[in-house]
Amino acid sequence: MPFTDLPDLASRLLGGGVVDANDEFFAARDNLVNPDPSTFETWTYGPKGKVYDGWETRRRREPGHDWAVVRLGAPGVVHGVVVDTAHFTGNFPPHVSVDGCAVDGYPSPAELLKADWTPLVPRSAVRGDAQNPFEVTPGERVTHVRLNIYPDGGVARLRVHGTVVPDPALLHGMTVDLAALELGGLVVDCSNRFYGSPNNLILPGQARIMGEGWETARRRDDGNDWVLVRLAAEGRVRLAELDTTHFKGNAPGWARLSGTTDRQEWFDLLPRTRLQPDTRHRFRVEATRPATHVRLDVYPDGGMARLRLWGEAV
Repeated sequence: MPFTDLPDLASRLLGGGVVDANDEFFAARDNLVNPDPSTFETWTYGPKGKVYDGWETRRRREPGHDWAVVRLGAPGVVHGVVVDTAHFTGNFPPHVSVDGCAVDGYPSPAELLKADWTPLVPRSAVRGDAQNPFEVTPGERVTHVRLNIYPDGGVARLRVHGTVVPDPALLHGMTVDLAALELGGLVVDCSNRFYGSPNNLILPGQARIMGEGWETARRRDDGNDWVLVRLAAEGRVRLAELDTTHFKGNAPGWARLSGTTDRQEWFDLLPRTRLQPDTRHRFRVEATRPATHVRLDVYPDGGMARLRLWGEAV
């Protein structure tokens, strides 16, 4: 699996935020974690010059470099970073590096400056108006990353792809959404991702548009589409929410949920059940056995906005 298929831990959709930066003279640091692609309009000028959909610092006239600190929306292990310099052509930084740290609780910017930072991406050359991917050797869990640009310039987006490693205190003894990406759930396989990432199913919040869900291509055979979710922790599912909001002429006709602990022996959580378009369906689940993985089958194809699997970790 390419690291870019893993969730963007820094995304604003997960609660990521830019908590500190040494400079943002031309364009706001907060744009770095915007989940949408950067846009460009030739006629947008403000009192400080061209308005960019990214983070841009002033031209340095003294030694040093610029930096921004990002709080990950979901702490975890980083597998790769994308430094996107879209639309920055004569004003992008020629080199960047990325560091990570793990700090418990809710540290202030001043406390983060004193943290023990570990290199994730060494100082590396980047191209302008391009997505610059860097693989990262998986290591320790991190809660924050620091983007360093040398010496100054603009970056449109920072994507930090990895696997979520939640605080166990947020899971055990609680009723939680065992599939939630922000708690460590992950789609590890699926039949089709033509119109959208299957990990959209387990993002926080409600989908605002159809494009924020998962939708397959139209099937022209006798099969059906499916996704396989690795739960945040082994647990018993008590309530399933299958949300087809925004999917009106392209919702699945039916769905089924199955669970497993070894991915060999499967048991029913929800039998094949009829669905309605543009509807949040909630179904009680009488799970007598815990599961580590849950498979959602949709018949025959179509789209779904969200999947929630409420239960208790064991």
